[in-house]
Amino acid sequence: MDALSLIEVSGLILGALLFLLVGGVWIGIALLVCGFVAMQFAPTGIQIGAALATNAWSGTASWSLAALPLFVWMGEILYRTRLSDEMFRGLSPWLNWLPGRLIHVNVLGCGLFGAVSGSSAATTAMVAKITLPELKKRGYDDMISLGSLAGAGTLGFLVPPSITMIVYAVAANVSIIQMFIAGLIPAAIVMVLYMTAIVVWSLMNPDRSPPPAPKTSLASKLRESLNLIPLALLIMTVFSALLMGWATATECAAWGVLGSLVIAAWQRALTWESFKQSVMGATRMTAMIMLILTGAGYMSIAMGYTGIPAALASWVDGFGLSPYALIAVLTIMYILLGCAIDGLSMIVLTTVVVLPMIQQAGFDLIWFGVFLVLMVEMAQITPPVGFNLFVLQTMSGRDSLTVARAALPFFFLLVATVAIITVFPDIVMVLPRMAFPG
Repeated sequence: MDALSLIEVSGLILGALLFLLVGGVWIGIALLVCGFVAMQFAPTGIQIGAALATNAWSGTASWSLAALPLFVWMGEILYRTRLSDEMFRGLSPWLNWLPGRLIHVNVLGCGLFGAVSGSSAATTAMVAKITLPELKKRGYDDMISLGSLAGAGTLGFLVPPSITMIVYAVAANVSIIQMFIAGLIPAAIVMVLYMTAIVVWSLMNPDRSPPPAPKTSLASKLRESLNLIPLALLIMTVFSALLMGWATATECAAWGVLGSLVIAAWQRALTWESFKQSVMGATRMTAMIMLILTGAGYMSIAMGYTGIPAALASWVDGFGLSPYALIAVLTIMYILLGCAIDGLSMIVLTTVVVLPMIQQAGFDLIWFGVFLVLMVEMAQITPPVGFNLFVLQTMSGRDSLTVARAALPFFFLLVATVAIITVFPDIVMVLPRMAFPG
């Protein structure tokens, strides 16, 4: 089959996928159907059923994927504790001097909970549950409160351990631990940019912020900060074990679950009902992700048999794009995709086609994973299907377009982060290279 015919076939498959998704078919099922369609154009002699069975088993029996349901469960357990309340009480006394004051709790809180949740929507919901009522009660502007929370909630994907990073690492066959480490500095950059934007907004709009709260003594601040100890210990334990090589990502996830159960029991939040709800919540999320991964894996195999990814990579390469131009084109493509599908689907739908182009352009797959996670973060606050917008719409009572408008400045800060790591890729790669010098 020549290159032109392959591109026509890829257009047919993409059209079928869009038709199914618009029709409300589950993403995993839509991918399986499109994989079956693609197999019709594969060379003769290939057994479609055997290829599906082999992929379904090999894709879901991966030891690396065992970390996924455990990290999801850890987040579900902590979601049902009082950690969010204690986080607000622990952080707020230290932020009274900073322009923007308690709005910064949105950013810092999402950074902290992103390190134990792994999910953007769960992080947004956990922090919004406590900060939105408090900020509204104290007279903070609704738009900056919603926008900062929508943007900061995306840190659940970038701050390790991240469900999205695990899915990408499995799809791209790279180290999960290296992906986790690579996300640390970019996550810090995003948080600094967000907090700087809040400071600038506060200085430009002094009349839209309440007056500072009465000063508290150092002893009072330290006493309130004791509320952060359980969360800090859990994060430090998981990260230390990962960075020092004491445990694999899956083993750290297991320890994280145990630690979250201990915290829940210590706070008297661990009941049989909450335990059952956490297990069922983790089961539903994991089953959804596994079905998507199975469908994406089958479609990847089918596309590989047809030769479409290699043909598309050669076609793009024929334009002679520089590495920067390629990243610019991919950025625009992913922003547009983020308007139509969720972030997890963006990864599994595109890696099979995009990774050959990235490798040919000389980009490291770990670096590209962080780039892709940032693209997924943008999708979380891009209408009409941004999950964070839906979460905040439900919790604030405002419509999703209002929330999207509030989040727009933070969307552009994510674009700025992409530009920074593209121009200075060592920002992403320095920690993985230090941890794994070989």
